[in-house]
Amino acid sequence: MAGSTPAKSPGAPYHVLFLCTGNSARSILAESILRHKGGDRFVAHSAGSRPAGRVHPSVLAWLRERGLPVDGLRSKGWDEFARPGAPALDLVITVCDNAAGEPCPLWPGQPATAHWGLPDPVSAPSAAEIDARISDVAQTLGVRIGLLVSLPFDKIGRLSLQARVQEAGHQGVANIQG
Repeated sequence: MAGSTPAKSPGAPYHVLFLCTGNSARSILAESILRHKGGDRFVAHSAGSRPAGRVHPSVLAWLRERGLPVDGLRSKGWDEFARPGAPALDLVITVCDNAAGEPCPLWPGQPATAHWGLPDPVSAPSAAEIDARISDVAQTLGVRIGLLVSLPFDKIGRLSLQARVQEAGHQGVANIQG
């Protein structure tokens, strides 16, 4: 059917890639939150256009304090997901305005795309403000990812999926400063 997502095997998980510039904070938070909320239905990934090479320590501390998954989280380039043998992606979500404006690679699977722009929490001037902004960004991502996991992926076409995920990007705006 036109506009539908590629046929998936029954029960196959949906691969979601969160993109940011540095892949050290926002996209990492989104990956961990989706791993937590998405269960077996989703495989969460994250990457950056210009990866920082490390996950910000305050992000890791925040995730650990809340019992969210941190195993395997690492800062990596988005080219890992455009190579032969990379997983076919169902959805690519940019979580920063810079990454959204950059020309992206061709992704395997012809994924739906959406933009959920959020400020960089680790650009704050103090450790206390960084922690507060991480909490705000994570709260917003939690709401949006909650909406994402509630979508009937197996019943809606690619264009409808894209519109609904984009709409979710306008939900849950916490008291984010940026």
